[in-house]
Amino acid sequence: MSPPVPHRRPVRAHRRHLERERRVRRLAVLLAIAVVALVVLLVSAFGGDGKAVQAPTPASAARLLPAGPPSPEIVARLGSLHLQLPVSQSRVTTIGYQGGAAGAVALSPLGTQANEGVLKRVVHAIFGSSTGSPRWYQLPGGQGPSTSSLDVGAPAGTDVYSPVDGIVLAIDEIVIDGRAFGSRIDIQPSGAPSLVVSVSHVQIDPALVVGSQLSAAATKLGAVVDFTHAEHQSLSRYTNDSGNHVAIEVHPSATLGLD
Repeated sequence: MSPPVPHRRPVRAHRRHLERERRVRRLAVLLAIAVVALVVLLVSAFGGDGKAVQAPTPASAARLLPAGPPSPEIVARLGSLHLQLPVSQSRVTTIGYQGGAAGAVALSPLGTQANEGVLKRVVHAIFGSSTGSPRWYQLPGGQGPSTSSLDVGAPAGTDVYSPVDGIVLAIDEIVIDGRAFGSRIDIQPSGAPSLVVSVSHVQIDPALVVGSQLSAAATKLGAVVDFTHAEHQSLSRYTNDSGNHVAIEVHPSATLGLD
């Protein structure tokens, strides 16, 4: 009597079994990704940027000495217009962006946002994003787009230099509750004459007048004004002082003329 022939699974059935297993594994992976994304979204919505940010260590005594002009460093762009850092790197407390005045145009920050939400960090980790210095913070407030006012923090009295090559169009005193708090300097940039770069929170240098020719990171505009008693400054959340800073906005020249 011949031995029984062992039962063999048909090849087609075996393939169907493998395909079902692959589908189950793919479904499990997709489900896991969906759960992680939901958790990240909930954390971002209800936790997110509310965490405390450690303030920088107190400034050293060396920062009280004259610092001179900054080394050329572009911190923001608007098309072909490049905005240079207006104060010496050794005096910068931090950099922030918030909504500017009505008509201010959104700027493109360079560097890395230090307080972006969890969901944005996950997206940037997957798809990539701009990295490096300077680190900057998104600040609340303002009327214009969220990056239409560039605030460069520095102690009161710090020398301020022009962020662009250009010519001074106007110098207007800033008055709050009957008290002067420095001036706003309107600059027509050489490379973008249809725009006006406004620099405020500055005590004007006596040598600066309407018509003065300016060189980026080289021509002195004045010094940082102490705004402590004028308003609460959002930048103070990320500095070890009251958040004094230089504020820079860019407007279309026609729009600024209507203000």
